[in-house]
Amino acid sequence: MNMLFLLIVSILILIAFLLILPPLWRKQPAQATDLDQRNILIAQNRLAELKESRQSGALSQAQYDEQLVDLEQALSDDLEIKSHVTSTQSQGRWLVYVLVLGIPLLAGSLYLSLGNYQAISHSAEMAIDPDTLKLAEVNKMVAGLAEKMKATPDDAKGWIMLGRSYKALEQYPKAVEAFANAYRLLGDQVDIMLLYADAIAYASDKNLAGKPTELVFKALALEPDNMNALWLGGMAKAQQGDPATAIKLWRKLAALLPPESDAQKEINALLAKIESRDAINRVSTPEATQSTQAANVVDIAIEVKVSLAPELQKSTSPDDTVFVYAQALSGPKMPLAIVRKQVSDLPLTVSLNDAMAMMPNMKLSNFAQVKLLARISKSGNAISQPGDLIGVIDQVALTDKNDHMIVINEVVK
Repeated sequence: MNMLFLLIVSILILIAFLLILPPLWRKQPAQATDLDQRNILIAQNRLAELKESRQSGALSQAQYDEQLVDLEQALSDDLEIKSHVTSTQSQGRWLVYVLVLGIPLLAGSLYLSLGNYQAISHSAEMAIDPDTLKLAEVNKMVAGLAEKMKATPDDAKGWIMLGRSYKALEQYPKAVEAFANAYRLLGDQVDIMLLYADAIAYASDKNLAGKPTELVFKALALEPDNMNALWLGGMAKAQQGDPATAIKLWRKLAALLPPESDAQKEINALLAKIESRDAINRVSTPEATQSTQAANVVDIAIEVKVSLAPELQKSTSPDDTVFVYAQALSGPKMPLAIVRKQVSDLPLTVSLNDAMAMMPNMKLSNFAQVKLLARISKSGNAISQPGDLIGVIDQVALTDKNDHMIVINEVVK
C-alpha cells in the first residue's frame, strides 16, 4: 500500500513538471538572437525616410522632431524588452533545477513532519464507527480496572466501580462476581445488597427468584422505605405469582415518590394495569385462583421431552440442576413457564403451562409462539454461565399439541 501511494505521488509530480518546465527550458529561437540588430536596422531605415520627408517638405521641422523622438523611444523599448526576455529565460533555466530538486524535497519533508504514513495501511481502522472506538476505549479501561482489582482484592470501592462498569456494558455475570466481592467485604449494606441482587437478576434474564429475592427482602427489613428495594421487592413478588404483595409494595413506593413526577405516574399506571386483571381482583379467593389456574393448565400446555446428548454425559453429575422453560420470541427474556429438575431425572417429560408463569402478564397464553430451552446449570441457580449445557427449539406454536423434543447438546460459551 505504501509503494502504491509513493508511485501515485511520483506520477503526479512528473505531470506537474511536464506542464511547468517546457516553457522554462525552451531555448530562444535562433532568429531571436538577431532581434536587436533587426530593430536597429528598421530604425535606421525609418530615420532615412524621415530625413527624405523633411527635405522634400512633406514634414515640417516640428513634425520631424516629434517623429524622431518617437522613433528613438520605440527603439529603446524594443532593446529593453529583448534584454528582459533574455534575462528571464536564463533565470527560468536555473528555476528548472530548483523545481526539480526542491519540490520533491519540500513535499517529502512536510509529509514526514506532518503526515502519517501508517494511516495508508490502516484505512480499515480509519473506517471504524466513532461509537465503536469509544466502546473499545471503555472496554480497555474496564479491563485495566479488572487487572488492578486482582492486585487489590480488598478494595471494596473498586469492586463496586467494576461491577457498575460491567453492568453498563451488559456483562452481567462479571458484574455479579464484582458485586459479590463487594458484598463479601462490606456485608449487609443495603445499597450493596440491592446492586448484587439486581446484577444476579439481569444475569438470569431478569429473574429475581432465589438469591436476589433473599437479598432484596433483607434490604427491606433494614430500610423499609428504600425505594429501590420496594421496586425490586414488588418485581420479585409479581414473578412469584403473589400480585397482592407486589401491589402493596408498589403502592408504598408510589407514595414515597415526588407527586406528579414521571416515576410516580409510571408506577400508578403499572398498578392500574395489574389491578384491572381478573386474576388479581380474585387474588383473595384461593378457590377461584386455583380453578382459574386449573383451567389455564387445560387450555394452554406445552409437552416437552428433554434428553442429554451421550457425548456430554461425562460433563455432568446427577445432582446438576436442569431448567426447562419457555421464553417469548422477542422482548423480555423472563421465563413464561419454568420447571426445575436434576440430571438424574433425565430423560424426562414436563408440561409447561400458565400455572408456572412468574408474572400475570408474562405467561404462555399471551403469546402465539414461544422458544423452548433446557439448560443444565453447574451453579445450581438460574444464572446462565459459561460451561453450562443447553438445548434449544427456536420456535414453537402454542397450537401445536405434539410433543417437542429438546436434546441438550451444546456448551454455553
